[in-house]
Amino acid sequence: MKKNVLDFTDLSSSVVDRFDELLHRRVSFQLISSVNPDTSDGGLKGKLGSPAYLEDWITTITPINAGESAFDVTFDWEEDVGVPGAFIVKNFHHSEFYLRTLTLQDVPGHGDIQFICNSWVYPADKYTTDRVFFTNNTYLPSETPAPLLEYRKQELVTLRGNGTGMLEEWDRVYDYAFYNDLGDPDSDPKNARPVLGGSAEFPYPRRGRTGRPPTKADPKTESRLPLIFSLNIYVPRDERFGHLKLSDFLAYALKSIAQFLLPEFEALCDSTPDEFDTFEDVLKLYEGGIKLPEGPLLDNIRENIPLELLKELVRSDGEGVAKFPLPTVIKGDRSAWRTDEEFAREMLAGMNPVSISLLREFPPASKLDSKVYGNQGSSITKDHVENKLEGLTVDKAIKTNRLFILDHHDALMPYLRRINVATTKIYATRTLLFLQNNGTLKPLVIELSLPHPDGDQYGAINKVYTPAEEGTVEGSIWQLAKAYVAVNDQGFHQLISHWLNTHASIEPFVIATNRQLSVLHPIHRLLHPHFRDTMNINAFARQILINGGGILERTVFPGQYSMELSSVVYKDWVFPEQALPADLIKRGMAVEDSNSPHGLRLLIEDYPYAVDGLEIWSAIKTWVTDYCGFYYKTDDMVQNDNELQLWWKEVREQGHGDKKNEPWWPKMQTRQELIDSCTLIIWIGSALHAAVNFGQYPYAGYLPNRPTLSRRFMPEPDTPEYEELKADPDGVYLKTITSQLPTLLGIALIEILSRHASDELYLGQRDIPDWTKDVEPLNAFDRFSKKLEGIEKKIVEMNSDQNLKNRVGPVNMPYTLLYPTSEPGLSGKGIPNSVSI
Repeated sequence: MKKNVLDFTDLSSSVVDRFDELLHRRVSFQLISSVNPDTSDGGLKGKLGSPAYLEDWITTITPINAGESAFDVTFDWEEDVGVPGAFIVKNFHHSEFYLRTLTLQDVPGHGDIQFICNSWVYPADKYTTDRVFFTNNTYLPSETPAPLLEYRKQELVTLRGNGTGMLEEWDRVYDYAFYNDLGDPDSDPKNARPVLGGSAEFPYPRRGRTGRPPTKADPKTESRLPLIFSLNIYVPRDERFGHLKLSDFLAYALKSIAQFLLPEFEALCDSTPDEFDTFEDVLKLYEGGIKLPEGPLLDNIRENIPLELLKELVRSDGEGVAKFPLPTVIKGDRSAWRTDEEFAREMLAGMNPVSISLLREFPPASKLDSKVYGNQGSSITKDHVENKLEGLTVDKAIKTNRLFILDHHDALMPYLRRINVATTKIYATRTLLFLQNNGTLKPLVIELSLPHPDGDQYGAINKVYTPAEEGTVEGSIWQLAKAYVAVNDQGFHQLISHWLNTHASIEPFVIATNRQLSVLHPIHRLLHPHFRDTMNINAFARQILINGGGILERTVFPGQYSMELSSVVYKDWVFPEQALPADLIKRGMAVEDSNSPHGLRLLIEDYPYAVDGLEIWSAIKTWVTDYCGFYYKTDDMVQNDNELQLWWKEVREQGHGDKKNEPWWPKMQTRQELIDSCTLIIWIGSALHAAVNFGQYPYAGYLPNRPTLSRRFMPEPDTPEYEELKADPDGVYLKTITSQLPTLLGIALIEILSRHASDELYLGQRDIPDWTKDVEPLNAFDRFSKKLEGIEKKIVEMNSDQNLKNRVGPVNMPYTLLYPTSEPGLSGKGIPNSVSI
């Protein structure tokens, strides 16, 4: 693929490269023997063949649309080279090109030999070492043909870099850094943010290093790129979005929200009321659109945002109307989201189905240090709940595993005093739920807690609310209580379930794999598809989403403390507990049972995330077991694999370096530890991320269902706010939750994040069929793909079973977030191979 196919700002590259061809500055290839050493070079490397050159560059027409072109290269068969195992490519043009594959046809005695490259090749003068590509043979280090071994080692040295200097786009270096690039103290001291990672106070996974210089105000903080250069943030070029993903479109869409839409929408919201007065006003976002005022503002929008963004991002219909697609949660029924049943169901089948847990003691207890935070125990009593348990006592309900809790109290309480200083007004919440005989959950009670006004050491001020009849002031109070819970859950979802537990925690594995496992290594070939685009989307996130003053801080309640809060929660992160079975057992949602499918018995049988997730988990584990079993016949082979051991050491000691002394890390001494670890890595990158990401717009695109902010405390009796609630409950609800500007920003953001790209690769798919030469792993992968097809059919059947009430719910929204494949766009289903958006 020629560069100018993708880079519309560099149309001259085609002309210059053609001129290079005329001057015989071309693209050369040299085959490297896999059988015969180069005796003139000490015999450590394979013998090089004579250079051969890419043919017909000048006469091959570059397609207007991004696509691929095939070129010929004619190699002479050289007996002293023999069978090639790699090749060197040198680009003497002025521009880079993307090399997808090289296929040698009719190699004597071997038929076709394929090299899978999938890499950008820059001009040769940009590199200090040759670009080497290997065949699709898979080798453990000890089994590598001797003539290829030095090339294998040198490639890894190149990818590790030397740890110094600012990295440029042609550098292929994978290295680690702290999250020290979120703040911008040079622009304003208020924009300073703590360094995350490298300290006991703020531990964090590592990110990819960029090498930018420090800020003037704080030498520990890395300087930031101006927003206009967001596309230039360093990640190794092969980690950037592919052309069919329309990386420019996505990046500019995100950049437009931060750089352009923010001030424009602020201007818009300054010129119109900053509130939605009725739910009908909210629905205009999807049904009629919000009319943007004519004049300079709309002209500015048209001038600054490309046409495709107006269509995709602002949803302009050409008449200056901002309009978004109708979220699934209100497609069938405009008000079913307000029911208690749907409120509870979304804890099992919504966008954050990973936080609910079994209630093991009553009343709920706190783990916060009482010396610092005083009494943080719950004020919920048996009188609040005992008449709603289908005849059971609280003790009996606990013993029979019928009580559950959504508990955000301990995670948020230490931050409430700081968060509530500004316009945000949130509580730390506990929600108790009861498992009814029909298999659905019923919310029993919500506790809203605030720090004691006289100081943390005096404990919490708790208020307890119970369900009440709709249409009464008590019913309106209950709706507000559920909204405060949703605000907590939405913030925890974005920062912990989504960002920390998938995006941030997987990046160290991406870096370590590229630094320590050769592309020839079987574990590299196994894991590589599950790292696609992850470093790129995380780099964009640091640039415009999770940075100080970025979109997340403007739209989610912790504000400037958002990332700091995620760091505090990371203190309790345990790698083996990210496995679905371990997570379910830890939360008390399942118990080990050899007679149950997958060895687990779910305490809530109709728990869609867990039911579908265990099917996917099992399929992944079977595939990984078959694959690893082919290459590793004994535990000794795992122990003696030097690349594998260095990889795992680096994951622990550098990638998750703040956790390096934890006793729970697998030792990587057995085949089972390798299988379990790889299964977990694939699970995080694929299914776990899909479960917490692609439901964002379907559920939270309608902000009243999943508000991200609350701006008022609960109205108290005998106050003007209480009287207002009596008179206009919907108006008070909307004035309490997210206002217009954050709503518009938040919806625009999650719409982009919930979309599948047209070139997405889903679990059970690979971009090239012959990704390895070994037949048995290919057959095992085919079985894996077919197993996933069977799971799809099973999900459809379960969603049609009216006895499984949690799979569809009052909103008539089938649970499909773990349905393996999808069409492009907003589908609410599909498991991409990787954290790619």
